[in-house]
Amino acid sequence: MSLPIAVLISGTGSNLKAILQAIEAGRCDARVAAVLSDRSKAKGLELARERRIPTEVVRLKAYEDRGAWDAALAERVASFDPGLVVLAGFMKIVGPAMIAAFPSRIVNVHPALLPSFPGTDGPGDAVAAGVRVSGCTVHVVDAGVDTGPILAQAAVPVLPGDDRDALHARIQRLEHRLLPGVVHAVASGALELSDPPRWRDAPGADAELLYPAPQ
Repeated sequence: MSLPIAVLISGTGSNLKAILQAIEAGRCDARVAAVLSDRSKAKGLELARERRIPTEVVRLKAYEDRGAWDAALAERVASFDPGLVVLAGFMKIVGPAMIAAFPSRIVNVHPALLPSFPGTDGPGDAVAAGVRVSGCTVHVVDAGVDTGPILAQAAVPVLPGDDRDALHARIQRLEHRLLPGVVHAVASGALELSDPPRWRDAPGADAELLYPAPQ
């Protein structure tokens, strides 16, 4: 049976689209049970509605504080009974209620090679620092900011003349391969989200996608 996932987005949903395309192509054994956003105008919600996938909007401003919002978000996500929660361009930090509801079952894609450049602007920080290699990371979400166990990474060169947007576009192309690959690994049992996570069977060799060796 395909793994039911809840995908959380804030914007255009390009990573959501990549997951949906991988599922439709038979490359990801998952089922998107719901798409949730903190923004009612997030364009990615339309991707879900076109496929008749349930959507929810849980806006921070609708609650008295972040804790109340986090608890409401956890409740709404849990109502869809996902086996995995995927933060795919979700621009809010989830809090204790979400982490407690889905221990070691929330993954995030971040546009930098963690532990370097955590936070809201990994590509911009990489360009400002003058590094020559950047990339993306899929990691387990914990109580810190982009500090959870790293599951997989992909590297790209930072080219002369790159600005934030140019680098981010190059990183996103790899995110669109790496994130569905990790979701499929969880679904197939190749990746066990234990504490610590354990790879049982890494995907096939790919010069750009960096998976840990099976343990």
